[in-house]
Amino acid sequence: MVLLLPRHMVLHMLAFAKELETAGVPTAQAEAQAKALSNVLQKVEESRLQELATKEDVELAKLELRKEIETAKVETIKWVIATGIIILGGVAAINRYFPPVPVYLSAQDLRQQVPASVPPQPPASPVR
Repeated sequence: MVLLLPRHMVLHMLAFAKELETAGVPTAQAEAQAKALSNVLQKVEESRLQELATKEDVELAKLELRKEIETAKVETIKWVIATGIIILGGVAAINRYFPPVPVYLSAQDLRQQVPASVPPQPPASPVR
């Protein structure tokens, strides 16, 4: 497999090999270690690049998030409407089984409350 390394990596690889040679490592072994280290670093860099998000990834994530938000809005509206209907039904049931006390009485209701045997009373005269 032929690896095309950027210029700065080649320079670092050569510097690493020279440093090993200076420390007493044979030239062939120093070059092999430098190449092996360079391969490892390149694979690490490639894996890091695969983890990065591209603009397309970000746009796709935005679209998915918008769809999820829209779905959540629709579900929330459904729940609010359903809850309102349930509350109205409960209030209607309570009013049916426990009707509210009338606040205002009609004239007919007032006539029914007065006993028919009692004659109407004349208005009271002011006390002197």
